Amino acid sequence: MAPRTADREAVYFPRLAAERLDIALCRASAAVARTAEARADETGIGVGQHLVLKMLAEVGPCSQRVLSDELRIDRSVMVGICDSLERAGHVRRERDAGDRRAYAVTLTDSGRGLLDRAEQGVPAFLDDTFRQLTPAEREQLSTLLGKLLTTSR
Repeated sequence: MAPRTADREAVYFPRLAAERLDIALCRASAAVARTAEARADETGIGVGQHLVLKMLAEVGPCSQRVLSDELRIDRSVMVGICDSLERAGHVRRERDAGDRRAYAVTLTDSGRGLLDRAEQGVPAFLDDTFRQLTPAEREQLSTLLGKLLTTSR
């Protein structure tokens, strides 16, 4: 008797993922992104917004180009992120003293407060998202992904 279609499908993807690391990584990334976006809907701050606020808090004012390049967010998407953060009062755009043609994006007190609230939920989000991995596996995955990201710039 031939296996049911659903049964054949349930065993194919794990085998494919084992053969094609690129496909496995793309699918895992998409699953994590969907989870992160669902969480963003709950917290009221999108993933891109969170990343921008976090970088500004850690490195200080910088241009949208630098934010885009460092965070690997398309420049046209970055414009929308900064526009929405500015409209909400979470960032300010000011002329860059070093380059009068550019604008420096600066974190405001409101943005710092939003970031603080968003950061409080990160540990639980990571624990839930990566619950199938041991702490050592999570650390190993982080190291390996870091290597991939440094070589793929």
